[in-house]
Amino acid sequence: MRPVLVLSRPLPGLDPAELLSEFEVRTLPPGADREELLAGVAEAQVVILSYLDAVDEAFLSAARRLRHVASYGVGVNHIDLEACRRRGVIVTNTPGVLTDATADHAMALLLAAGRRVAEGDRIVRAGGWTQVDPGFLLGAHVTGKVLGIVGFGRIGQALARRAAGFQMRILYSAPREVAFWGAQRVSLPELLAGSDFVSLNVPLTPATENLLSRERIALMRPGAILVNTARGEVVDDDALADALRAGQVAAAGLDVFRGEPRVPARYLELSNVVLTPHIGSGSAETRAAMSRLVADDVLRVVRGEAPRHPV
Repeated sequence: MRPVLVLSRPLPGLDPAELLSEFEVRTLPPGADREELLAGVAEAQVVILSYLDAVDEAFLSAARRLRHVASYGVGVNHIDLEACRRRGVIVTNTPGVLTDATADHAMALLLAAGRRVAEGDRIVRAGGWTQVDPGFLLGAHVTGKVLGIVGFGRIGQALARRAAGFQMRILYSAPREVAFWGAQRVSLPELLAGSDFVSLNVPLTPATENLLSRERIALMRPGAILVNTARGEVVDDDALADALRAGQVAAAGLDVFRGEPRVPARYLELSNVVLTPHIGSGSAETRAAMSRLVADDVLRVVRGEAPRHPV
């Protein structure tokens, strides 16, 4: 009898036929809620899921036969790793392959927010561009400015490489010194005070939740622009919305939100915020590569081999 593998949602580029050689594959219906998820994993030995699916005590109690959680993505803040360890449940993720796509998207948000691209698009579509005015919709110059990168791992460094093409000076805040030519490690307060653009590229942990607090937002250089492709919980939403409305923070490009797919209503009211639906890794090539990593590891584990990407 083949072990049961449950997909919490269909994944782009994932070929279920390959998994069927080793598993009985069950896919939850699109839009399945938490109750349906818990019912659906009752017989699962393996579950493939995303950051939207919390693997907590309730999940693990429902999935009593579970042996492997394969998370589609890099972040694992949705998984109670200690509870998985206690139960002997293997956890894997998909690192590396989404670095470039996420750094591309962070740079796109930086440019879009700085040069008011989305705002201009809305004005043109609404018929609001009615005359040529040299002072109309002026944005921030990007080339030669200071970019502060909070978190200088794979994605942060990839963003720095892209910013070098714009002759940007790089400051970064990280627990350890990183050998990266032209980048200067500083404290977080120094970074916030000294940067024209700030990009958040940290994992969500207890130490980084609300990292960009009201007090730290107040340290930002007046007129700075914020980009967040990390996790929504890293930012105090009310404090950021207040700063954006007051013009203390000139603009923001946000791809991630607390309580996704819900987006805080205050951001929706602000024209100086570019909003995207957590598509940092959303290139066809990247999502297919993520699916490939997920499939490879679940097949390796079921065949008695060590996973390539254990957490």
